[in-house]
Parts: sequence; C-alpha cells; structure tokens
Amino acid sequence: MMGGSMVDEWYPVGMSSQLDTTGQSTALMRHPIHVAKGADGKAEVATTDGRILPVIERYGHVWTSLGTPRKPLFDIPEAEQPGRRLVDVGVVRVRCSPLRAVENFLDIAHFPFVHTDILGAEPHTEVENYKVEIREDADEVWATQIKFFQPQAAKSAQNGITTDYMYRVPAPTCSVLYKTSPPRPGEWDVITLFVQPLAEDLCDVWPWMALFDDKTPMTDLIHFQQMIFLQDRSILENQIPRLLPLDPGMEIPTRADLTSVAYRRWLKRHDYTYGAQLVAQ
Repeated sequence: MMGGSMVDEWYPVGMSSQLDTTGQSTALMRHPIHVAKGADGKAEVATTDGRILPVIERYGHVWTSLGTPRKPLFDIPEAEQPGRRLVDVGVVRVRCSPLRAVENFLDIAHFPFVHTDILGAEPHTEVENYKVEIREDADEVWATQIKFFQPQAAKSAQNGITTDYMYRVPAPTCSVLYKTSPPRPGEWDVITLFVQPLAEDLCDVWPWMALFDDKTPMTDLIHFQQMIFLQDRSILENQIPRLLPLDPGMEIPTRADLTSVAYRRWLKRHDYTYGAQLVAQ
C-alpha cells in the first residue's frame, strides 16, 4: 500500500557529505533506489529500472520522491541563521512504522522514563497544559507553550533547567523541535527528525540539528543525540501494533497526548497512511 498522497512527498535518502560517485543502494517505500554524486558534483537518485527521480539537497541531506511533489521541501529558516552549528547526526535504522518514529519524537511524557536524568527525571513527570493546532495556512501540526524540567536539556547545558518546547510537523515523516538554547536563552535550538520509510514497518531515521553551541566538539554533539535516539529505538521496536493506529478507538490518549491526537487526525485527513493501521485487528 503506497499510502495515498505520501508517494508525492519529499523523503531523506542520505547525507550530502557521504555522497560519492559510486553511490549507495537504499530503498524508499519498498522501491530499491540508488543515490550517488553525479559528474557535476550534485546528487542523483534513480530507481533500479533507470527512472530518474527528483532531487533536493538541503539540511545536509539528499531528498527525493517516487511521485510528483506538489510543493517545495518545507522551510527551516534557522538553517540559514549565522552562528549556528549545523549537525548531521547520522542514521539509525528502526524496525517500526515511519509514522510511529515521528509520533514518538512528539511525545513529551516519556522523557523521565526513557531518557532518565537527561531529558527528564522523577518526580518531574507531569506534562502541563499546552497548545496544539493544525495551522491551516501552512498545513502543519504545531504544539506550543510546552514546558518541561530537564536535568540536561542539551550537551551544552550545565545544570537542570525548565525547557520551553515547540513541535512542528511539516511533512508526514518529518518533525522539527524547537527548544530553549542553554547558551542563548532567548533563542531556540532546532532538532529535527527526518524519516525515510524503507517499508511500512521499517525506517531509517536521520536526525539533524541547528544549534547555538560554540564549545562542544562536533563528535560529542553527535554522540549525545545518537544516545538519546538509541534509547528511543528500544521502545519503538517493542510497540504493538508495529503500524500506527489511526482509528481513534484503538489506543486511548491522555491529556499529554494532544500532539499525537492532532498528528493522527492530520495524517487521516490527507490519506497519509503508509505505515498506518486503519482499522482494529
């Protein structure tokens, strides 16, 4: 199942910095594809039967589509902001639905239990009221006015702080997180999750960051974020059902799950169903 209009979306399929002329084989929605650097130094993506696919290089990654994208890749203005460190975190393969991977990224309530003493800690487990909306003009899901106590909000953080968060879902398998920047409290650090759907129950996750942090070595920034996501992977790979249920009655949400509820409603509205379970089984 191709999941309605999801075939016409942009997806990450590799990091620009790792491209060479030999290229690498991967997959997109079960279709084998090949990603390589062309003679002109730009990325090229093709299917194994020779069909040339559209390509964008942005945010450190190569993006492509099996269909005909109706709009440009979403904009992250902070990527152009002077003074930010742009961090290609790498890739983590996860045996779960690409939609589950995004929804987990949107979940605040798991911080004290999965990322103990880093992004959360007991007894600070309550998720306070926050605001969620589907912004019709941009056609994106946004969650704002989120606050959460974090023992180590970022690699650059010296002590525990109450962190402000905003979440944005600009595409079915991508999410952008804005959170308090410890070195610059008036600014937001940007942490993204770009998900490549290899199959309905298998994905490659490409985190990327645009941070204000002049001190931490790049390797440490990468390792910190990889550590966080590897903690998530063990949870994701044990979720049942493996696909993301879109029927409201299949999983009972709590107040902390408002973002998840809006995300599922938005997916259903657009027929973004690749990696989704539509009815109870």
